Amino acid sequence: MNNETSGQPVLQARQLVKQFADDAQTLTILHGIDLTVQRGELVSIVGSSGSGKSTLLHLLGGLELPTSGEVWLNGQSLSEVNETRRGQLRNRHIGFVYQFHHLLPEFSALENVALPLIMRSEISVSQARQQAARMLELVGLGHRLTHRPAELSGGERQRVAMARALVIEPDIVLADEPTGNLDRQNAQSIMTLLQTLRRDLGMAMLIVTHDEQLAQAADRCLKMQDGLFAG
Repeated sequence: MNNETSGQPVLQARQLVKQFADDAQTLTILHGIDLTVQRGELVSIVGSSGSGKSTLLHLLGGLELPTSGEVWLNGQSLSEVNETRRGQLRNRHIGFVYQFHHLLPEFSALENVALPLIMRSEISVSQARQQAARMLELVGLGHRLTHRPAELSGGERQRVAMARALVIEPDIVLADEPTGNLDRQNAQSIMTLLQTLRRDLGMAMLIVTHDEQLAQAADRCLKMQDGLFAG
């Protein structure tokens, strides 16, 4: 993780507006969102479907650009750099975890986790595999390195997805319903793991969730309603 910017927030958003337009109308999804996430902080975002949670996460992760407003990652404006540079920033500083794991089915757990490091072309494949193995061990899957996604349970696949997000040692993890596709036992296990990893690795986490227990376990819980934070 980048410690040189430890004096500033890892992620900031100011007056984020997101609109989608066609010939008939303009639909406003976000109406001016302000948000700051400090290093090591766990923040949850809750709200009904259609309130703008996932759209906000896409903007914060640089996957889309706002119609107006600004996002800063470690003090770097995401709107002031091109898509190639935004991709580099994502790959170095942001770990993404989704409700559906999006693992490559033809690759083993080890290969799936090593892939973000291999894409950097800065370390050897063998080094990437070693780091991936260590991260899988950390999430309790050291015994499943060679298994492909189809050979893993739902909870295990989500742990592999988390290891893939964490292997780059990001400054912040953005998670969209990380327990939404799991039963209660596996969801509880993932919740405990997120808390442990946040504490041990010192990274910030921003989690969109409908899981009340996960939401309340955060340092802050923000509620979205009609494209704004309520209250």
